[in-house]
Amino acid sequence: MAKTDRDWKSRADKLKARLKKLEKRLATALNPASPAPSGKKAANKPAAISPLAPAAFPALPVIAGAEFAAIAAGVRYAGRSDVMLVRLAPGTALAGAFTRSSTRAACILDCQAKLRAKVPAGAGAAIVVNSGNANAFTGAAGQEAVDAVTGAVATALGVPASRVFSSSTGVIGEPLPFERITAKVPELAATLAEGGIELAARAIMTTDTFPKGASAEFEAEGGLIRIAGIAKGSGMIAPDMGTMLVYIFTDAKIAPAKLQKLVSRQLDASFNAITVDSDTSTSDALIVAATGQSAAAEITSLGSRAGRAFDAALGAVMLDLARQVVRDGEGASKFVEVRVTGAETAADAHRVAMAVANSPLVKTAIAGEDANWGRVVMAVGKSGAKADRDRLRISFGDMVLAENGWRVPDFDEEKASAYMEAQELVIGVDLGLGTAAKTVYTCDLTHRYIDINADYRS
Repeated sequence: MAKTDRDWKSRADKLKARLKKLEKRLATALNPASPAPSGKKAANKPAAISPLAPAAFPALPVIAGAEFAAIAAGVRYAGRSDVMLVRLAPGTALAGAFTRSSTRAACILDCQAKLRAKVPAGAGAAIVVNSGNANAFTGAAGQEAVDAVTGAVATALGVPASRVFSSSTGVIGEPLPFERITAKVPELAATLAEGGIELAARAIMTTDTFPKGASAEFEAEGGLIRIAGIAKGSGMIAPDMGTMLVYIFTDAKIAPAKLQKLVSRQLDASFNAITVDSDTSTSDALIVAATGQSAAAEITSLGSRAGRAFDAALGAVMLDLARQVVRDGEGASKFVEVRVTGAETAADAHRVAMAVANSPLVKTAIAGEDANWGRVVMAVGKSGAKADRDRLRISFGDMVLAENGWRVPDFDEEKASAYMEAQELVIGVDLGLGTAAKTVYTCDLTHRYIDINADYRS
């Protein structure tokens, strides 16, 4: 059968796009800006900062009633801070969310139990975090380590041990050398300062290439309310909140139950809407602390103007931190927003979005700047959600690539491939079946991800 002009143009566009990519790869090979390390000798070299990283750590507002310190304890890393401590003022309200992994770490179980416990009147609180060792799958020794570290902090700060919350992140299955941490607690306590939040953000990093921070503030009745948060996370990132390690501080006056309700409400649009590699950590935690030190009136109703403003501001900080985690996804070179619309149910919208965001074939096509929309179709089909081939529409950015069960007649391979060269991409999936929608965030899957995780314990 003779080929039409459209067939020949399509083939020519594909060849042009392929040639352009080969030229780009050749240029990179001849002039590598930052070659990916490999092998055990390279494992200890500092990682190149993600190309998706912000220009600098943001200037976060001081949160009255929250003090920070960080120190090098040698838990695993040499020559860098790896333990951080936060002291919280008496009367601080706490809320949290944690991994639902069935193999969660001892510190997670401890935090969950403490948040459920009755709070001693007027008690202060503290958070202590180490990087380099997850203290997970370590049997009875795991709880022994948690008790030793939290006990040392309680003694140094004069707060009940039931109000000291700990987190650990790093290698799973190795006993935590907690003596290295407890030996440094007095020095940590002595260096606590309101302006030390960036130091704390750096101390909790593992394979992260940059520290993550975000803030918000708004005028409420009687004064300003401030929110500042930090997070760590780069790999083993998938929604089943918590996700990664996240600590958010505010000077708002709000009861723990109301704070918890807002935190839980904001999870699905932030930390439960991101994925790097579909793997959920044993140690994921989110803790939000409200010190009550603002001059603003207490938030007694979530439906009030102040309640709604606080909800929006907290959600903005959570989403900002969540997106930063994706931008620092191990080996990431592309930030990808997957927008699903037209689903019959919210559950179906979520299934489709995550199927696309987690697909290794979709993610490697993005890494290779290949406008392979067929892989998105594949991901929709495997998701388990209700879908109709003839109602499905796939778009990259503002370009519709496929609809009505087939590639669009004016599909332009060269234009689609050019779009894939951008660092930030939007993949749209309209199921055409209903009104439910879901947006999730992910990154591409590059060979650098393999380099990082092949050498992680080296």
